[in-house]
Amino acid sequence: MTIETIYIARHGYRMNWVTNDWQSVTGLPRDPPLADYGLAQAQELADYFLSLPEEERPTILLSSPYYRCLQTAVPTAQKLGLPLYVEHGLSEWYSPVAPGTGLHPRPASAAELRTYFPEIDESWQSIYYPSRKGEDVEQVHDRASGLLRALVPYIEHKFDDKHKRILLVSHAATVIALTHELMGDRDLPLRVGCCTLTELRRKPEEPEIVGNWETKRLADGGHLKEGSTREWGLEDIIVRDGKVINDTGLPGTENEADSPVGLQVHLLPPEMVAQL
Repeated sequence: MTIETIYIARHGYRMNWVTNDWQSVTGLPRDPPLADYGLAQAQELADYFLSLPEEERPTILLSSPYYRCLQTAVPTAQKLGLPLYVEHGLSEWYSPVAPGTGLHPRPASAAELRTYFPEIDESWQSIYYPSRKGEDVEQVHDRASGLLRALVPYIEHKFDDKHKRILLVSHAATVIALTHELMGDRDLPLRVGCCTLTELRRKPEEPEIVGNWETKRLADGGHLKEGSTREWGLEDIIVRDGKVINDTGLPGTENEADSPVGLQVHLLPPEMVAQL
């Protein structure tokens, strides 16, 4: 049995879009929780999946390690009775850091995050890590491609082909990049709202992961009471002279190592690595 359907959801509405008076629950900078409205959206997403026939529901759930994504994923994990796996490859996109300003933040391990979310299953080790130096648009697509090429066969191998439908919970830019890579079109116009859902079906008899999926729904908010809100697209990125504007890193991280980065090959079975 191979994976046939991939659902991709963006996190819900963020607290920092409502007020500047918020605190990071985990202590990680740039990691706002969901607003009450975002929490309601996460419940609506879970209710939608629960409304599906059992043979259409996701049976495995992976989330970005950022607090807002885990908050979005938890209601679905609870209502469908699924463990929640943390995958750093689904993390937030940050533009490249300006030289000499340090590195972008990186969330804690699954074991530490389980303090806040007992639904997290620590048995999953992240197979991909984005660089803390940030990414340009091409690089976030490359990250999505590298993650997907490994993730799909790794899930099939690790769980003995148990899962046919997976759900990924991530951030706008990463959701767009994942969708582009699965469809094989990096230029596809796409704007993604909070808790919107993309559903992709694998083309029959196509072993290659990237470029061989068809969309059944694309950044759709029909399951949400207020529909799609706070939409974002790659065209919203600030560009100067053809390049993404640099961002500043976190003060005090100038001497930290940017590690781990990229595909964690040591976690994959040798026969799978040979095919990547």
